[in-house]
Amino acid sequence: MDIRATQFAAQGYAAAKPATKPDPNSAGNAVMGAVDSFAKTMEQGERAAQASLTNGADPQALVQALAQTELAVETAVTIRNKVVEAYQEILRMPV
Repeated sequence: MDIRATQFAAQGYAAAKPATKPDPNSAGNAVMGAVDSFAKTMEQGERAAQASLTNGADPQALVQALAQTELAVETAVTIRNKVVEAYQEILRMPV
């Protein structure tokens, strides 16, 4: 066995190995960031509602938190509808 061929294969493997690592700017990371943001918005809305009911907190803060929560839910529903619509369109494609 030729040692140069083995070295060449090892160099090729070392050069290709970084390509298998996930890209930090990939769409998956963007989706995870959006999911985290959605969860934080929902938690803030819940905390504002609980504070309003228990401590008599500022009503304007409650209304603002609920408006942000409503917008987040509407956005999530719109995205879900688009994904379902795209899936149905793929199912209708001829094979």
